[in-house]
Amino acid sequence: MVGFIRNIILLISIFTVALLLSLICPASAANITTSRSVTISGSSTVMPLAEAAAEEFNLMQKDYVVTVSAGGTGAGILGIAERKNDIAMASRRITDEERQRFNGTFQEFPVGLDGISIAVSDEIFQAGVRGLSSRQVRKIYSGNISNWKEVGGPDLPIYVVSREEGSGTRDDFNELIMGSNDAETPGVDTVAMGAAEVKTAISGSDKAIGYLGFNYLGGGVSGISFNGIKPTYDNIKLDLYELHRRLYFYTYGEPSPGARAFIDFVLGPEGQRIAADEGFVPA
Repeated sequence: MVGFIRNIILLISIFTVALLLSLICPASAANITTSRSVTISGSSTVMPLAEAAAEEFNLMQKDYVVTVSAGGTGAGILGIAERKNDIAMASRRITDEERQRFNGTFQEFPVGLDGISIAVSDEIFQAGVRGLSSRQVRKIYSGNISNWKEVGGPDLPIYVVSREEGSGTRDDFNELIMGSNDAETPGVDTVAMGAAEVKTAISGSDKAIGYLGFNYLGGGVSGISFNGIKPTYDNIKLDLYELHRRLYFYTYGEPSPGARAFIDFVLGPEGQRIAADEGFVPA
């Protein structure tokens, strides 16, 4: 009888411990997953590099899991300032206004070079528009040139595509072409949310112009010369193409261990090889 009672007590003890573990372990697992997660958001221009690097990084090690999402440079910087993400992708440098607004120290990591390519529909390219001057592009986006025949093309209205507010590419384009990053562009017909959407808008039209990262050219979208210089890998690398710019990762303060590990990977030989494979000029 005594042995039977002991067995009952033992079973109850085992059941109690198992119940406690079932309650504790999921929380512990969640904490482990959270501590291993590295989240990245921001520029759609930088996104192909970050996605390709994250895929390789996640396969080669088991300490951290990197996830990447777009949203624009401004949203990426806001995300790290509000501690929602670990790394911001940026196609421009952080502004003094952003530094003051968030009252913190941002760490900057150049990850590659890119060119803001002026691009047109293949039909326009084949019709003879192979290049534009900065003055012509400015007039198109200002609405002062509205037909392709005014710049040596066919007699078709120009369908003008721009990027959304908060886009680093838009800020750089406005600064370099229009004279100010908050310049008005009344000639614009469509505002695209991200570089991929710009490409879709141009390739889906027979009369469009837009601007997007060098790595997005092709597939119905032809890059044209700007002030006589083509947007090519070598011209961007040698600073011959005027609309070149650096691309960045940013962190708010010191990177977390996972963010640091991923940034080091991207800046290392394998990460820079991936950058080249994705159409970027290595940093």
